[in-house]
Amino acid sequence: MTESKVQTPIEDFDWDAYANGETAGSKSREELVNTYDESLKTAKDNEVVTGVVKSITKREVRVDIGMKSDAIIPISEFRYNPDLKVGDEVEVFIETLEDKNGQLRLSHKKACQTRSWDRVNQALENDEIIKGYVKSRTKGGMIVDVFGIEAFLPGSQIDVRPIRDYDVFVDKTMEFKVVKINQEYKNVVVSHKALIEAELEAQKREIISKLEKGQVLEGKVKNITPYGVFVDLGGVDGLVHITDLSWGRVSDPREVVELDQDIKVVILDFDNEKKRIALGVKQLLPHPWDALDQTIKVGDHIHGRVVVMADYGAFVEVQPGVEGLIHVSEMSWSQHLRSAQDFLKVGDEVEAVVLTLDREDRKMSLGIKQLKKDPWENIEEKYAIGSRHTAKVRNFTNFGVFVEIEEGVDGLIHISDLSWTKKIKHPSEFTQVGNDIEVQVLEIDKENRRLSLGHKQLEENPWDVFETIFTVGSIHEGTITEVMDKGAVIALEYGVEGFATPKHLVKEDGSQAKLDEKLNFKVIEFNKDSKRIILSHSRIAEDANKVETRAQRPAAKKPRREEESAATPAIEKTTLGDLGALQALKEQMQKEGK
Repeated sequence: MTESKVQTPIEDFDWDAYANGETAGSKSREELVNTYDESLKTAKDNEVVTGVVKSITKREVRVDIGMKSDAIIPISEFRYNPDLKVGDEVEVFIETLEDKNGQLRLSHKKACQTRSWDRVNQALENDEIIKGYVKSRTKGGMIVDVFGIEAFLPGSQIDVRPIRDYDVFVDKTMEFKVVKINQEYKNVVVSHKALIEAELEAQKREIISKLEKGQVLEGKVKNITPYGVFVDLGGVDGLVHITDLSWGRVSDPREVVELDQDIKVVILDFDNEKKRIALGVKQLLPHPWDALDQTIKVGDHIHGRVVVMADYGAFVEVQPGVEGLIHVSEMSWSQHLRSAQDFLKVGDEVEAVVLTLDREDRKMSLGIKQLKKDPWENIEEKYAIGSRHTAKVRNFTNFGVFVEIEEGVDGLIHISDLSWTKKIKHPSEFTQVGNDIEVQVLEIDKENRRLSLGHKQLEENPWDVFETIFTVGSIHEGTITEVMDKGAVIALEYGVEGFATPKHLVKEDGSQAKLDEKLNFKVIEFNKDSKRIILSHSRIAEDANKVETRAQRPAAKKPRREEESAATPAIEKTTLGDLGALQALKEQMQKEGK
């Protein structure tokens, strides 16, 4: 049998009040009702209030906001705050003071959403450090939950180092700074890198303050670009330009270094204000010129590989870091200007002659034409004056034709030495570039490495013969081939051309001779030296009229006229059949004159 427990009555219990319906000691029922009503008035639906965490489990958090009962909130709503503990004050949103089950319903997430926009703006204004939960990866960066707002974390703002794997940050709570807010679209951009940079900035100032030119440091390859390599020196970056990676030529920095490689560098220069640091790697190695064979001298033959081509020449690497230039003028004895690409290309293995060598300035010039004998050394023997050769037409000028007899041996045929008979206005009328042409050496200019050549000299001078055919007073048939203001050009036999002024082109009927008209012309002037024949058609009729006029004079004077006529034979038309008779007559007159 269980012993019953004796209950001790409350000493100051007011039984009279209890009998009258009052149950709260000295307080009246009305006061208690008022007190309860007042407590309900302090909290309203859809309002944000502060509550106290009473307990935490794996799934939920119990929060007391001073109401008659506590509310249960899913712990997922507190994921941005993993350090939450019992007794912490948290903001909650009152969804309803009493649902259909009589329960108080609160939401920490909605409270955050209500307050978050103000808090985000406040964090940007005050440059605060806030916490956020990395929800997922997106194009170009990450989505971060900050106070219940989805903010964007750009990939470039995750860390000061380039990030290759974004997935390692998903589901992590990290610290951020708000760096940008779009008030219109409610977009928020945060940065984790800004926190690191703030710390690194102080480190950079300290590191840069201790830098000195020539100082050797160790670093890690952070990034590789076409123009150089960025090296992390422990909080501050420096650049090794591609030209400072190696003494030899480097076309791609990846030929020398790779990402995350530890390398030694030397400080070449730095800028305290812009925080730029120029680094070098090759400067830590001996200069290749210092290792160049001391026995090499001017005139020696040397082997190398073409590494760079330019229009003006080729750079040949004779050993790593040591290069010599073969200028285009040293590639061939030919005087014709050509591009270096006509002789060499990158990668060619060549033998060359050392022309100049300056070890102090680290310069070397080379030549390959010197591997062949200079054709001008024995030019007088090989191309003696009067000797005949076949040349190739290389170029034209208004005054002549430039030809090449062999590589390095050039000559000029003056326009007047192309033909004995044909009047040539431009060399292109006579030959074409690239054609072969027979020449005879007229003069040798060894100092300027140029020959004077002739083409017409290969044949005898026909003007020696023309002098006996086109004598002054002789008449020949010709065709007008060209008419100009000053006169006309007449084509005669044997390919000879003569010239007649307009007054000598008047025909017997008074009309002017025309182009392509075939007429008889009298030679009124012949000059062998200048190769000039002056003709007249009108003179033939004029001379005939004079003879007729003399024949019609008075008979008294006729005997004398007959004597004059006998003494002066009439000029007749000369034909090819009369050439022998004319020559014999000329010889007879010369004997009589003597």
